[in-house]
Amino acid sequence: MEGRTPPSQECALGLFTSKTATSSTPHTTAIITQPVVTDLTVCILSPTVSPSTCKLDPGKWLRIEKELYLHTSQQSAWLYVALANEEELTAEDLLVVDIRVGESPPHPSLGHSWESRSGGIWVLKSKFSGKINQAVTEVDVLFGVDAVDPRPQWALMQSSLQLNAQPNVPVARLSVLYGRPKPRPDARVPLRVRKDGKFKIVQISDTHMVTGVGVCKDAIDAHGKNLPESEADPLTVDFIGKILDVEKPDLVILTGDQLHHDISDSQTALFKVVAPIIERSIPFAAVFGNHDSEGIHALSRTAQMAILQNLPYSLCEQGPEYVDGIGNFYLRVLAPAPSQLPISTLYFLDSHGQIPSKIHNPDYDPIKQSQIDWFTDTCQAQRKARGMENDNLFYLSLAFFHIPLPEFGNPRLIIHNGRRREPTEGPHYNTHFYDDLVKGGISAVGCGHDHVNDFCALLPQQTQQDRLWLCQAGVSGVNELVLVESGVVVVPPGE
Repeated sequence: MEGRTPPSQECALGLFTSKTATSSTPHTTAIITQPVVTDLTVCILSPTVSPSTCKLDPGKWLRIEKELYLHTSQQSAWLYVALANEEELTAEDLLVVDIRVGESPPHPSLGHSWESRSGGIWVLKSKFSGKINQAVTEVDVLFGVDAVDPRPQWALMQSSLQLNAQPNVPVARLSVLYGRPKPRPDARVPLRVRKDGKFKIVQISDTHMVTGVGVCKDAIDAHGKNLPESEADPLTVDFIGKILDVEKPDLVILTGDQLHHDISDSQTALFKVVAPIIERSIPFAAVFGNHDSEGIHALSRTAQMAILQNLPYSLCEQGPEYVDGIGNFYLRVLAPAPSQLPISTLYFLDSHGQIPSKIHNPDYDPIKQSQIDWFTDTCQAQRKARGMENDNLFYLSLAFFHIPLPEFGNPRLIIHNGRRREPTEGPHYNTHFYDDLVKGGISAVGCGHDHVNDFCALLPQQTQQDRLWLCQAGVSGVNELVLVESGVVVVPPGE
């Protein structure tokens, strides 16, 4: 094993990707090789001990880029995984077929002995049988007693690594993939109106998930009475699940600030947001908010979108590279089967984040011109494809982004449903994207950001043809101030 070519892998997020080749038949992928795990261990590094006592061959061992103390200690701890390429294995090579975590070794398995590793890890190895369906092929780390892993075939361990971390540090837990990962189908099931003529969207905004359970300090009950301090994220997950069970939507749209700012592991928090949706087999799409990628340890929008895109039931997209931001894309909703007629287009845009300003505090980046051009061109192409020049009354289009347009702050705004409880925070520079939305035939805009605003409204003196509903969902996450009515917008309303 030592003299072989080290496996070529992507180590971002602690995930390993197999090399593949696409055949001449569309939408089929032939698997050439799959990395398999031959060993793993934890290395603890101390600034007072030099050189490091943890010396591993970089040609064999891959470090999972997640610091296990979550940057709370002078020491640092890292999980290392030894990998081998499937195509280079021989019958004498030992593969990891099971992993456990605990103080004492598990019971022997079919004559094989468990081997001890740092961090309370126990590994069970077996010789390569010619197949890898029982072997460990990937290992990842998630954090917190409330962590979940919604990825198919992954198993999240209940026991945490033994690291002697401070009590307030979310525990590190291994998540393991056994066997060859099943490729996600290339063709997505299209969104369709149901046979009863309805298509229900639930918009969920500002969940503000953290790494670990978080703290809910400001919750109130239905009567406005203060509730005692409690764990935050489990309440948010429960709230999301109850809404989905009641509404039974055809699509869930997350409109930004899925994550709180300055959290230590974005992947763990993101999984908690989408797990209730995936568990119920509901398609979902998402845009980013100003906090999602804030903080020195936060994953970039690009990395977060890559995670979302690879999850079951996800309709998320990175969007064109030539357009500013991450997550500018659109989805179409078709008429009931077997019709292929589109009857609605849903647009998603990145509304960026906060910007420094000496005049306005806070101030935010506006929707960029490249995004406006993309939206306008896409609208025109959609209309041309439908063969209709003026179809606003017959075709429903909606747009979703996190930070509200300046028009949301209009003091003459006529609120038809819900309440405004705080001033609108948005970009002070107006690119007049509102006008382009009206010209593009958009019927309603769904935003988040302002935590205690929860309403749908119209600007005054609008005609029937240029009427654009401005809708805002309040906060859903109880790491922030939460009111009983806030957090969700249901389209169509009143159902």
